[in-house]
Amino acid sequence: MQSTLFEKLWDQHKVTQLKDGSELLYIDRVFLHERTGGIALTGLQHSHRKIRNVRHVFCTMDHIIDTFPGRNDNTLMPGGTEFITKTREAAQDLGIRLFDINDADQGISHVVSAEQGITLPGLTVVCPDSHTCTLGALGALALGIGTSDCEHALVTETLRVEKPKQMRVRFEGELQAGVSSKDLIMHLIRTYTASGGQGMAIEYCGPVIDSLSMEARFTLCNMTTEFSGFTALIAPDQVTFDYIADKPFAPKGALWQQAKQYWEQLSSDPDAKFDIELTLDCSNIVPMISWGTSPGHSVFITDRIPVIEDTALQRAAEYMNLSPEQSLVGVEVQGAFIGSCTNGRLSDLQAAASVLKGHKVNKNVKAVCTPGSAKIKEAAEALGLDKVFKDAGFEWREPGCSLCFYAGGEGFSEGQRIISTTNRNFEGRQGRGARTHIASPMMVAAAAIEGKIVDCRRYL
Repeated sequence: MQSTLFEKLWDQHKVTQLKDGSELLYIDRVFLHERTGGIALTGLQHSHRKIRNVRHVFCTMDHIIDTFPGRNDNTLMPGGTEFITKTREAAQDLGIRLFDINDADQGISHVVSAEQGITLPGLTVVCPDSHTCTLGALGALALGIGTSDCEHALVTETLRVEKPKQMRVRFEGELQAGVSSKDLIMHLIRTYTASGGQGMAIEYCGPVIDSLSMEARFTLCNMTTEFSGFTALIAPDQVTFDYIADKPFAPKGALWQQAKQYWEQLSSDPDAKFDIELTLDCSNIVPMISWGTSPGHSVFITDRIPVIEDTALQRAAEYMNLSPEQSLVGVEVQGAFIGSCTNGRLSDLQAAASVLKGHKVNKNVKAVCTPGSAKIKEAAEALGLDKVFKDAGFEWREPGCSLCFYAGGEGFSEGQRIISTTNRNFEGRQGRGARTHIASPMMVAAAAIEGKIVDCRRYL
């Protein structure tokens, strides 16, 4: 019988069928962070339950910590310090590998899990964070879960899940200069709406996907959450294997060869059936920018905001202080943020730096760059990217979720307009009353220079 990649991973990890129709899956890796992971760990301590396999559990500090140089346990978020200290105490007490605030390998959970080789093709991985699907780019079954499910996975190495329907999205054509995987996923969401992938396991494929770097694939899979997907998958290939090679937790020597032979089998069979199949021609995609309060409220930078008849869309336009049929080109911004688990990797910083080099950030713009991990920050500094950002007028920060999340206590002011490489733009995401436009790193860099939204391709 022909099977999809998702079905193969599901069947390999299925423990049993439960009476209510759901199934119990074996979980290979659990990754935690200090915002919700600490709650799960202290919950285990209070109930006197033990972690079943502590070697498969990892934790990082990313959500609540601030990203200013010289940081410590103190946070801008009221009560945030306790999240950090409690997580640290619990992780150390339970013997979990913790990527602490000033650890040389610290960073955003989905970034660290990949760059350390903790998540590998064919594994199941869970994390109490909705963007865990990022890791599906490696050919892993990656699920974002709640705190109680996280406790269950820690204690039993299993998770109760209802098997979802499946979708395959094929990206055809060739990308134009200045177009990134951020534009691909935003175009998909804009075309089929933010609920278009509702509850589905979504596999991305096609010649465009084959040509993407590993980091670009992470960006694409990351925003499957904003498409309402259950998770995302890309079949592993040589790009994947080259990325994983020599990662700290990746198999070595003879084990590498055995693992690679298994990974090479992880793809959907030629006649495998999906519940929904979509095909997008990418040849005419240009850089995208969001105009409203959902990633689905997006347009090509060359287009105008559509005519609005829906009440919810009218509210979004009012919140953003924009009008139907208005062009976004020339709209002034007061903030620019480059970072997050969506676009905080080395290639993202390189793309932004290629635009920024030789230019200055507009005097009316607060511009911040937060690398996705300490390793990325180190690599960027070795290439001199930090100097490019700082010379241009960006703040060069320490790794963390930072201004993506606002739980760190830092945000933009009411009424300020921000262009951001993050994945969400709902009301108040980057500060109470702040207005967020999401776009690619090149688009953010170009807007930071001019103090207004522009087509980044003029800087290429």
